[in-house]
Amino acid sequence: MCGIVAYTGQKDAYPIIIKGLKRLEYRGYDSTGVALLNGGLNVYKKKGKVSELESHLQHEHLSGNIGIGHTRWATHGEPNDVNAHPHYSASKNLAIIHNGIIENYSVIKQDLINKGHIFLSETDSEVLIHFIEDIQKKAQCSLEEAVRLALQEVVGAYAIVIMSRDSPRKLIAARKGSPLVIGVGKDEYFLASDATPIIEYTNEVIYLDDHQIAVISDNQLDIKNLEDIHIIPYVHKLELELESIEKGGFEHFMLKEIFEQPKSVKDSMRGRISAEKGQIMLGGLREYLDKLTQAQRIIILGCGTSWHAGLVAEYIFEEYARIPVEVEYASEFRYRNPVINPEDIVIAISQSGETADTLAAIELAKSKGAVIFGVCNVVGASIPRATHAGAYTHAGPEIGVASTKAFTAQVTVLSMMAIVAAKSRGTISDKVYRELLTAFEDIPVKIQQALNSNAQIKYIADIFKDARNFLYLGRGYNFPVALEGALKLKEISYIHAEGYPAAEMKHGPIALIDEEMPVVFIATKDSSYEKIVSNIQEVRARKGRVIAVVTEGDQLIKQMAEFVIEIPATHEALTPILAVIPLQLLSYYIAVMRGCNVDQPRNLAKSVTVE
Repeated sequence: MCGIVAYTGQKDAYPIIIKGLKRLEYRGYDSTGVALLNGGLNVYKKKGKVSELESHLQHEHLSGNIGIGHTRWATHGEPNDVNAHPHYSASKNLAIIHNGIIENYSVIKQDLINKGHIFLSETDSEVLIHFIEDIQKKAQCSLEEAVRLALQEVVGAYAIVIMSRDSPRKLIAARKGSPLVIGVGKDEYFLASDATPIIEYTNEVIYLDDHQIAVISDNQLDIKNLEDIHIIPYVHKLELELESIEKGGFEHFMLKEIFEQPKSVKDSMRGRISAEKGQIMLGGLREYLDKLTQAQRIIILGCGTSWHAGLVAEYIFEEYARIPVEVEYASEFRYRNPVINPEDIVIAISQSGETADTLAAIELAKSKGAVIFGVCNVVGASIPRATHAGAYTHAGPEIGVASTKAFTAQVTVLSMMAIVAAKSRGTISDKVYRELLTAFEDIPVKIQQALNSNAQIKYIADIFKDARNFLYLGRGYNFPVALEGALKLKEISYIHAEGYPAAEMKHGPIALIDEEMPVVFIATKDSSYEKIVSNIQEVRARKGRVIAVVTEGDQLIKQMAEFVIEIPATHEALTPILAVIPLQLLSYYIAVMRGCNVDQPRNLAKSVTVE
């Protein structure tokens, strides 16, 4: 995975590219590099973050009106200066930046080695640019034709941008399975993995589709497909605001995004819910509401945090819509031979809308005749375009690698989908339906109340920041919250943590509990309350250190737990949206106190566009 930025126009390219790479650094930050046409085709690259490259180049002559830039998350070859992008072709007349994986690169590489090519890096990307140049020379064709011919031969995923020393006002870009956006300015063009580097300069963008090649030459844009047929592009107007991708006074993006959740959840519901009118309206599902109503089964696909959101949805769909639900890791689903029927509904969840495993699982499900719904945050991403229907979460940009507001927005939208289905099927009483609508409308205010425990959570984090292990336990709707809490702690603090159903503790994990083991219970007052009180007593009897997330006013658990964090009461089905807030904050403060980079945790990237 990586972040891609490119520019051609009248301005100096380097400052635009560097600023863009910083905005995309959440997509990959093992190494970074820039190529510029300034007296030649010059490539500058460095292991590490964008700031390290910037320092390395502070005395270089970096003028030029055309350039490409890249931040890398290593797939082929370790992170180092040599494997960093951009990569030269054999003659150094061409340079490429590439996101994705060329699966048949080793076969191509061996053929090129037999022809005398020498490779400097371990990457598949260098092989691709050598291959393109080899075709250009052999076929005596234009560079864009060589790109088209090469891409017909490669297997895998790619978003690429190529520049040539011999064509000082030309960029060639192409995509398959990895995102690429073209920003249209006045006598200038911008290319990027997403819109965040572009919004400062223009709000008009073109989302390149799979199997399309864009040629920008002398400020003219031409788009073709791999069959050499011209495509008339559709120009989208961005609604993204520059302020939304800045930290806004917060120390980290993650903390900003945690505190944005009252707004992001409200935005997820905006125009969709009215308790007064007794309505939930999801316009993106309207054409396929009959399919949802008649579904024999729902299969929910996701990875990581999105999978946890799907687990919450399973409880709500089954309880209220009475539709059987299976929640699958997209990465496993696609490698089975799953039983999928035309009467099934598949719901694919992805914050970025570009998750490679989820996209592949969607294509598998579509081939079996299922109707696919998407739940996604990024407008114009691949998953919304690959699905039959769906709903955007409207959470706004999420820059921190560890998802926070994406999770609560996904749970909100999925819960609304479940209640829409229940109402349509007649499986929910009017009384419960009205109660849920009112509870939805109250949730943003209650999230704000949950955030008021920030100082107390920071105090608890200081006590447990040096723990080696954590156990998170929950029941019912709060079991997925336990999984999500454990994942957040692992992702950003590098402390080993496990989430379990509380009742499963005695079937193994209880062996781990001693006086050094922090155990986080999600113990709100719900239908499982008495059972989880018993689980807390079991941990106390073994001297485990209990941290409990409880419903405001709870006195019983307050007497039992070493530390208690209160959240407001809400409808049981919506408890996960509130209960996860203190767990996000706990992970954040522990990670900060351990000196970890919370926005860019090691080995992780935001948008997982490779398998």
